[in-house]
Amino acid sequence: MQRQTETQTAINRLNIFRFTDIRYMPVDTSLVNDTMRVRINMLYDYPYDVVLEAKATMNDNHYAGPGASLSLIRRNAFGGGEVITSSLYGSNEWNTGRKLIENTGFINNYELGIKGDIMFPRLVLPQIGKRAYDFSAVSRLDLDFSMLNRAGFYRRLTLGGSLSYEFRPNDIRAHTFTPFKLVFNKLQQTTSAFDEIVEVNPSLYQSLQDQFIPSIGYSYSLGNDTLHDERNKTRWTFSVSEAGNLVSGVSVMFGEKFSQKNKSVLNNPYAQFLKTTTELRYNHYLARNKRLAMRVAGGIIYSYGNSLIAPYQERFYIGGANSIRAFTIRSIGPGRFRPDPNNHYAYIDQNGDWKVEGNIEYRGPFVGNLGIAFFLDAGNVWLLREDEFRPGGTFQWKHLLDDIAVGTGVGFRYDMSVLVLRLDFGYALHYPYDTRTDETKKKRYFNSPSFWDGLGIHLALGYPF
Repeated sequence: MQRQTETQTAINRLNIFRFTDIRYMPVDTSLVNDTMRVRINMLYDYPYDVVLEAKATMNDNHYAGPGASLSLIRRNAFGGGEVITSSLYGSNEWNTGRKLIENTGFINNYELGIKGDIMFPRLVLPQIGKRAYDFSAVSRLDLDFSMLNRAGFYRRLTLGGSLSYEFRPNDIRAHTFTPFKLVFNKLQQTTSAFDEIVEVNPSLYQSLQDQFIPSIGYSYSLGNDTLHDERNKTRWTFSVSEAGNLVSGVSVMFGEKFSQKNKSVLNNPYAQFLKTTTELRYNHYLARNKRLAMRVAGGIIYSYGNSLIAPYQERFYIGGANSIRAFTIRSIGPGRFRPDPNNHYAYIDQNGDWKVEGNIEYRGPFVGNLGIAFFLDAGNVWLLREDEFRPGGTFQWKHLLDDIAVGTGVGFRYDMSVLVLRLDFGYALHYPYDTRTDETKKKRYFNSPSFWDGLGIHLALGYPF
């Protein structure tokens, strides 16, 4: 039975067959016969697929708009189960609630991109010896080019690519090694409004400026959530990555000083950092349709050498439908820092160098296929280095309880078998910064300015964790 399962798994990971059936037949009908013939029937899937996906987003910061992606999938491209995927994608957002300087119409944010991906259902590595790999493995090569326009601020071009290997020694463990990942960012067409923002906050500009990010990464996961016979499900993931060290070492070999600043590749400065993240999820089943779901997550990034500011896309942020649901995305932190309430774009700078987050949620039945959940979320992000433009952004033990944003709420989940539609209503119990005004001078832990200020509503697909 184990060999049959392994065979079916190996066939399925080729991703080129629509149907697989394994049958056993005895060689003869004699009582002493101990040999059987195996017949495997398989039906090829279509060699080509075209997938069109459409979406619509609406955020409580007044942004809304459509998005779409068109993908062409080629199966068994080279006769060994390879899958080639090429995609064209784009999205657009409007904001009619407010206007920008020198903008008399909609705030028009958009993103356009094209990407390609080649998946090999095996490890594409030089053969070492004659022993074949007997575990599930995937090699993946991808390229991506995108253009992001933030109306009234900037346009940024991003070119990236990576090579990664994924392999599973068994059903509960998985490894992913990325020996090659490159990201090239080019900042274009900045406006005077953007220049004014970065003038008072240079760290924001450093994280968004033209940058070359060569990195290497590894991630590991351990969990029994894929095993049907386990009552309680646990999954732990861990990842670590570094950027710039190999390039810096090569530069030193060619005569550059190790301590030299502003080192570049193709006239673009490159980032140097170490980053690690971890997450633990646990689902405890109280009854058939009742369970407690818990998550603890964290991460830290340390920048050094060529740049003391981590790239913007590598930094941590918190809040939103899959985080602390009482708060909108990028509306908390770092630390006790309170952004200017009159600055509608302060969320751009609400990120940090390390993050701690925890969630607990009860999930149970409500009516029919509609489920109900009660949740409690907590967490924040902090800076590793002092920033005069974000006072209170660094961590201090004496402010630990005050620094942790806390929210609670209730949610509804409609299970449609193929997906789960989720609606969450969160309420902020504690803001990590002082919310007192002239009318509310009393300092207290439960410090939401008002009921409506503390309310967060999120419509999403799937469970938050």
